[in-house]
Amino acid sequence: QVQVVESGGGLVQAGGSLTLSCAASGGIFSINAMGWYRQTPGKQRELVARITSGGSTNVADSVKDRFTISRDNGKNTVSLQMNSLKPEDTAVYYCKVTGARVYDDLGRTPGDYWGKGTLVTVSS
Repeated sequence: QVQVVESGGGLVQAGGSLTLSCAASGGIFSINAMGWYRQTPGKQRELVARITSGGSTNVADSVKDRFTISRDNGKNTVSLQMNSLKPEDTAVYYCKVTGARVYDDLGRTPGDYWGKGTLVTVSS
């Protein structure tokens, strides 16, 4: 079973920086894409940034000049460097693994998996 675990959330002042990390494990053969999403109460979960195994990225306009996503394919990890944080960046940040294939069952349709989330709070 694929597991996805986030770390690095916390409380930071506006203008500060924070790095989120995510690690996927569980006999993984390959992953198509890894990404970060965020959600606040009463709102839909939204894409923050996403990166494919080939290094192509999608980054939300609201964070494009402040957040950087990076990935280590060999370790099945993805990081999100967040700079110049704003109070509106406050949210639970979730890591998503897309198109994961596992060694034990390579014939199975690749699956998508979510982490449990990590809270980022930016104070004004």
